[in-house]
Amino acid sequence: MGLARGKNGDYLYDDGSADHRAKTEDRIRLGIPGNGTRITIVVEDSDATISQHRSLKQLLGNNVYLREILGRRTVELSNPGHGGEPALVGQVRYEEPPSTLLLGPEEKGTFAHEGKKHAFSLTLKRALGTDLTSRGDERTNGLVVISGQAVLDCQFFDHENRMGTEYLFGTVRCPSLIEKLGQGVAIISDEREGLNPKNPLVASFGRAVSEMITPIVLAEQEKLKHLDRATPSGRTAQMIDHLLERMSLAAIEDLGLAPTRMLPETDDLSEEEPAALRFSTPFYYRRPNHPFHISLLFDPEQLAGAEAVDFSYELPESMSIEPAPRTIPVRELDGGCRLEWTVVGHEEGGRGRVMARTGSYWARCELVVTKRASGHPHVPATHSRRRRPPHDHGVVMFLGYEFRNLNNELERAVYCPAERKIIINTGAPTVRLYIDGRGRFRDSARLLLAELLMDVISDELARRKVERSRHGDPIETFQAAKHDIIRRYGSEIHLSFMGH
Repeated sequence: MGLARGKNGDYLYDDGSADHRAKTEDRIRLGIPGNGTRITIVVEDSDATISQHRSLKQLLGNNVYLREILGRRTVELSNPGHGGEPALVGQVRYEEPPSTLLLGPEEKGTFAHEGKKHAFSLTLKRALGTDLTSRGDERTNGLVVISGQAVLDCQFFDHENRMGTEYLFGTVRCPSLIEKLGQGVAIISDEREGLNPKNPLVASFGRAVSEMITPIVLAEQEKLKHLDRATPSGRTAQMIDHLLERMSLAAIEDLGLAPTRMLPETDDLSEEEPAALRFSTPFYYRRPNHPFHISLLFDPEQLAGAEAVDFSYELPESMSIEPAPRTIPVRELDGGCRLEWTVVGHEEGGRGRVMARTGSYWARCELVVTKRASGHPHVPATHSRRRRPPHDHGVVMFLGYEFRNLNNELERAVYCPAERKIIINTGAPTVRLYIDGRGRFRDSARLLLAELLMDVISDELARRKVERSRHGDPIETFQAAKHDIIRRYGSEIHLSFMGH
């Protein structure tokens, strides 16, 4: 296959069985001095510019469908500039990454079709310390399928998009494909996007290539079984962090769990250890246009190991607060056990919220502006406090998460009370399936994450509810509590991982 020009100036794609020999009149017509070929890319949009010629050279060099011709021809890219002499950008070539040879070079193989054997040769390598591109025409990962002098595709056949192929690349040459294409056989897909997998000859060829590389792909997968840790993408990490913060607040606000700790050898809520962080009251009811103070109380001993206290404010435009720090280093709190703000609400019905957090400790207060306010804090009755733990402060239950190998294949995800983290087990087969050779958890498996996190979170919250209730059969109470939590938060958890 080649590109040539006919006597009348028309383009000819199929030049028969040999290269089109350029004659003197061809060179004059095309403006090519000497013995060579000039390929011109014409951009018809006058507003379009190509400012990064070196980037263009790299894209052309990595283009799968130019891979074969760049290996046997000298192709150069030049910048014509604006009326001046063309400036040579450099030779366009495919720069193969540093690698180790796994199969080949040109390992011989055969496949049968309609009682006839067809030959192919395969070279497979593994990139060393370099990430490969797995999609697009500039793909550097995969087997480039070459037949004659034509590149027909780049893929891994039965192993396409499978774990264990992330660092593999190479070529497979099969003369029979181009021969059948010349006979009119539908070797190429209708969309002209590579080989046609529905064609029997292509299917047989794909199976044979897949069988040849299967032991190598399995060996790569075996390495991943011992992968200690993995990481999600930035967007998925944000989704997990948001969910864990939401469910930690739900544990305290909605369910009354994970409050301040009890003093040793007692479970009487009236003998709680002082809160590490706590506002003087969880609810401030105040009249419009009357400045008032809110106070955050803290225990220096429990905050000794923390670096800073972070604050967030959810206030309407009709409410002002002074000062409004976003973070205060803990060392600056040594002078006392209280921080104060001055707040003014200018409109009836205004509602706001102030939150403080450091490490695993959390506190919150709500601000309500109403003409009916007495001017005094709204404090729950003492007997009510003894029966039910406060919901305005507590210890954050879900501090974070990790993709970590637990060295077993049974647990897909667990809660670690000591670290207050959810550990997603990279050693579990259904988790490992979605981790690529770079140790990255695939975004396509976000719903699996939703399922795992929902199971662990509901399990831990239900267990704590049972510990508090101490009524009825523990197993039945646990199951009922877990189902209730799943019904209450399950949809929210799944929607959060669907981008809603």
